[in-house]
Amino acid sequence: MITAADASVQSEKLCRLAPVIPVLVVDDAAHARPLAEALVAGGLPVLEVTLRTPAALDVIAEMAKVEGGVVGAGTLLTPADVEKAVAAGAKFGVSPGATDTILSACEQADLPLLPGAATSSEVMRLLERGYTVQKFFPAEANGGAKALGAIGAPIPQVKFCPTGGVSMKNVGDYLSLSNVLCCGGSWVAPKDLVAKGDWKAIEELAREAAALPR
Repeated sequence: MITAADASVQSEKLCRLAPVIPVLVVDDAAHARPLAEALVAGGLPVLEVTLRTPAALDVIAEMAKVEGGVVGAGTLLTPADVEKAVAAGAKFGVSPGATDTILSACEQADLPLLPGAATSSEVMRLLERGYTVQKFFPAEANGGAKALGAIGAPIPQVKFCPTGGVSMKNVGDYLSLSNVLCCGGSWVAPKDLVAKGDWKAIEELAREAAALPR
């Protein structure tokens, strides 16, 4: 059973591997391996596959086979989600918010979790439990980099991966904050490029994101 503190240590290591974690919504498991290979080749080894499609668990299983990649499951909402994600090969989890139920399920499953928080109270509650690395979601809808910077002033011991509305246009604003480790974004794997199988273009987007200063 993993502790909240240990989960945060592991989450921080993952967040420090690259400035951006691709947030992936994949409809066809046949796209999983070439997509993961393109992103990893471009310098983004940590991949979040959201459990928003029927193919998601198969996608995780395929991406877990890609050398150099670390695949996790996003949109974890229930203990059943956690169980299925671990069985599919997920090495970490991400949740849009945080409940005692989902926190306990991940801890019991030895799955490092990046739990979501949107307010100072939510951040403090997770900190009380031992989570010092959290997801700020939905980032742009909650005031963006300015709001996250303000949260960091009184709670500097918590580090974040902001996700939700983050793009190449504003990612620099987040990465410049002292309480941001990396950002999560879907722009590195646009649906149209995935549908066309344009893995070279996706690799170039990944390369651009991997070169971002922080």
